[in-house]
Amino acid sequence: MVYGASVSRDVRATRQGRGMELRIRAHAVDIVVCDSDPTVPAAQAADPGRIGQHGLELVKAVTEDLFIEQEPVGKRIMARIALSDTPSLARLL
Repeated sequence: MVYGASVSRDVRATRQGRGMELRIRAHAVDIVVCDSDPTVPAAQAADPGRIGQHGLELVKAVTEDLFIEQEPVGKRIMARIALSDTPSLARLL
């Protein structure tokens, strides 16, 4: 879901992606997407009537960290997903 939301936004915004990386670490997975659009995405205010454009809100809800960095050409977005054998009770509620 995180990959799909990030990459589909990237392709829609720029008509081509600059790249995607999947970094597997001991306790997390990092999904990195680069694009040539300099516009930094922002989550919109809650609106139950809005159709679509919930991707960033969902990514923020399920990731441990979300980093967005400007680059000379575009931006780099990195979403970190924690790996755990035991899910947190707070995340289940």
